[in-house]
Amino acid sequence: MLLVIDIGNSNIVMGTYKEKTLINHWRISTDRQKTGDEYGMLINDLFRYQGVSIGDVDDIIISSVVPPLIVPIVKMCERYFKIHPLVVGPGIKTGIKLNYENPRVIGADRIVNVVGAYELYGGPLIVIDIGTATTFDVVADNGDFLGGVIAPGITASAESLFSSTAKLPRIELVPPKNVIGRNTISCMQSGIIYGYVGQIDAIVTKIREEMGENWKAQVIATGGLARMIFKESNTIDKIDHFLTLSGLRVLYERNKS
Repeated sequence: MLLVIDIGNSNIVMGTYKEKTLINHWRISTDRQKTGDEYGMLINDLFRYQGVSIGDVDDIIISSVVPPLIVPIVKMCERYFKIHPLVVGPGIKTGIKLNYENPRVIGADRIVNVVGAYELYGGPLIVIDIGTATTFDVVADNGDFLGGVIAPGITASAESLFSSTAKLPRIELVPPKNVIGRNTISCMQSGIIYGYVGQIDAIVTKIREEMGENWKAQVIATGGLARMIFKESNTIDKIDHFLTLSGLRVLYERNKS
């Protein structure tokens, strides 16, 4: 059984695969203060609750956009699973060409998403990861990574509005019944959510214009808030909540030797 671990700025998402089938998955908060032992005990509890044995894990692959957590998580794998994990980074075989000025600075999550999306859906693609930051990654019809866009995430935008103003409250990010709000909370919800949807649709439209009218790409979205945005967007074709986990599985298969 393969354990895949994606360390994001807000959440750590994990899953276990038996060959190509996702068996279990978990999402926990990213905590830079936790030690490897604390993560080990937490993951052990999650496994036991699902009836999974740590001894069933044969190998592990990790991607991370939080450098301080790589060493503790690797040490946790070595101590609790007795496995030295594969870490996504420079030198890993991706199977695609990275058309970027300095490929070494591309976030591991972006590479994983591109690899997973192309494996599942073919190309060309626009892959949108709606997380702490929102990334738009452009994939050629042969799977090559052509570049992309990085924008502030919806949660970061909402927190910035709350922290920068004296009288606006922290709100729940759910779509209001009407665009025109009649109280402060619904006004904020409308501005944040529909403004964010407009941003996504505008960026996708600009990418398509730049690539040319004959470029017909699917738009695949992933991330914790993808479902809410998908319902309001005019450009997103499909959501895949486990895209990053799928990409990690594919990268493992390309590097396991």
